[in-house]
Amino acid sequence: MRLDKALAQAFPTLSRARLQALLAEGAVSREGQILTSGSAKAQPGLHVVCLPPVAPALPQPEAIPLMVLYEDADLIVIDKPAGMAAHPAPGCETGTLVNALLAHCGDSLSGIGGVARPGIVHRLDKDTSGVMVAAKTDRAHAGLSALFATHDIERTYIALTRGAPSPASGRIQTQIGRSSSDRKKMAVLRSGGREAITDYVVQNAFAVPAKAGAAPLAARVACTLHTGRTHQIRVHLASKGAPILGDAVYGSGSPALSVKAAVAEAGLTRQALHAAVLGFVHPVTGENLRFETAPPPDMAALEALLAAL
Repeated sequence: MRLDKALAQAFPTLSRARLQALLAEGAVSREGQILTSGSAKAQPGLHVVCLPPVAPALPQPEAIPLMVLYEDADLIVIDKPAGMAAHPAPGCETGTLVNALLAHCGDSLSGIGGVARPGIVHRLDKDTSGVMVAAKTDRAHAGLSALFATHDIERTYIALTRGAPSPASGRIQTQIGRSSSDRKKMAVLRSGGREAITDYVVQNAFAVPAKAGAAPLAARVACTLHTGRTHQIRVHLASKGAPILGDAVYGSGSPALSVKAAVAEAGLTRQALHAAVLGFVHPVTGENLRFETAPPPDMAALEALLAAL
C-alpha cells in the first residue's frame, strides 16, 4: 500500500492531501527516519506525524509602509513595490499587501474575497510593481469586481524586453492556460485555456544594429490589457520572442552580454514589469479616476543604461 494511503487509514482525522503536505515538510518519520514520499511503499514500524501549530485563520495586521495614491471611505489605490505579494499564500503568509492594508485600514476592509484576501479585487505578481486598487466596503468590492469582470478598466504596463516584438505595435490575441509540461507555468495554447488580449507598442528600441532590418537588443514596451489572465503580459511577450528582462520563468534564452551587464549594474532581480496606469469609474461615486506612476528605481536605472548602449 502507498504510504500516504496507509497513513490516512492510521490517522483518520488527516486527509491524504494534508498528509502529503506534512510529508513534504519533513513532519513524518518512521523509527526516527524522516519520510518524504507519499507514493513510496508503506513499511512496518512506528510512524510519527508531527503536526505544526495551527496558523491564525485570519491574516494579521502589519505596519508596512504603503505608497497611497488615493483613498476614500470605499477604496484605496496604492503603488505596490516589487517583492510584495498581494495576499497570503502557502510559503508567503506575512509581509503581503493584505497584511499592510489590515494595519492601514483596520476593520474597514471588505471581506467578500474571503479571509485570505480581504479587499483584494485584482492582483499583481509578487515581483511586478505598480498601481493596485483595493476595496474598503462590500459595495465597492462588488462594483470593482464587476468592472474587472467586464474589462471596463484601463490598465497599461511598462516592460523592458530582450529584443523587441515585431511589428513595433500590434495586438496579441491567444488562448492562455496551464502549460502541459509545467503546471506552475502558463502558456499560449492551441486549444482550451481562456482568451487573452494584449495591445502593445514599442516606445523605445535600444542598441539597434546598423544592419538594415536587424532587431534591437532591448526595448521599452507599453502593454495595454483587455483581459486579465495570469502572467498574461509575460507569456504574450515571450510568445513574440521578446521576453521581459529578468523574468526567470518565461525569459528563456540569454540577452546580449551588454544587456546582461546592464541588468546586473541596475540591480534588477525581478522581471522588469511595472503596472503604470490604472483607470476606472469609481463604483460608488461614479467619478472617473485614473492613476499613473513611473517605473521604480531598478527599472529606471536599467532603462537609462540600455539607452546608453
